[in-house]
Amino acid sequence: MTVLVTGGAGFIGSHFIERLLAEPGDGKIVCLDNFNHYYNPALKRANVARFSRNPRVIVVERSFCDVHAMRHLFDLHGVRQVVHLGGYAGVRASMVAPLEYEESNVRGTLTLLEAARTSPVERFLLVSSSTVYGPDVAVPFQEDTVLGTPLSPYGASKQAAELLGEMSYRQHGVPVVRLRPFSVYGPRMRPDLALHIFATAIDEGRPIALFGDGSVARDLTHISDICTGLLAALSADGVVNQAINLGHHAPVEVRQLIALVEQEFGRKAIVDQQPGLAIDMPVTCADLSKAERLLGYRPQVAIADGVRDFVAWFRQQKPAS
Repeated sequence: MTVLVTGGAGFIGSHFIERLLAEPGDGKIVCLDNFNHYYNPALKRANVARFSRNPRVIVVERSFCDVHAMRHLFDLHGVRQVVHLGGYAGVRASMVAPLEYEESNVRGTLTLLEAARTSPVERFLLVSSSTVYGPDVAVPFQEDTVLGTPLSPYGASKQAAELLGEMSYRQHGVPVVRLRPFSVYGPRMRPDLALHIFATAIDEGRPIALFGDGSVARDLTHISDICTGLLAALSADGVVNQAINLGHHAPVEVRQLIALVEQEFGRKAIVDQQPGLAIDMPVTCADLSKAERLLGYRPQVAIADGVRDFVAWFRQQKPAS
């Protein structure tokens, strides 16, 4: 059994490969990543170095938008499960470079779905995003509600990818499961994500740009809980062609998150308050009843513990002065 993990050098992908390696079995894992410059490729290579010498792992440096390369990869390695985590992320960045998001998140997803159609797989986890929910969706967000129109090209690209996944199942029988993570955080998270930005600014005594009054709330979900949900979705019954939230069901206001980081560093943040952004959802919150029913998913890491975990990792990464 070979599992293909796209974006395997990234934050979620590298953690998930480590989780797979910790499970019983000797199946192969293909870590696919193009090590692009969305953020420092050296960070991704450091992630991969944690498992690249494991004989079960095959690291492939290639774009999943390459049609011929993906068909060859599926055939060469006998891929039977796909965990599609790769792509461009970030709401604000997508407003600047929307075409890159369309190329990677839409065309790239379709390329992988087509490879899975011609070289049939047993499970295709299409990892989407909570940004597929539009601003008019009732809170907490339920998977089978009408999604509405996302506020960013990123959300629109993820919604389009989900539609392609559903089409591939209905027309070709590709066993797609659509998973929607909510605001994932933890050690090795991308440097452009809020918690990382806040920690860096507080540690260095620089101002934090706070957009609005800090009441924007996000359903922050620890990486270990996300990996548990992904692992369950690889083998659970009754999940094909389902959309399933992976969140925490406990939104945290940005000002509360800043306060938790201040507590861990033992110093106050310098806050530069700026006007709110129209692309920011006021709140995100996952309804987890479906995830619990189908996956047995119950998040375990409370926000205070998760922030403590992240800050401990953050401090370990700093070079000695």
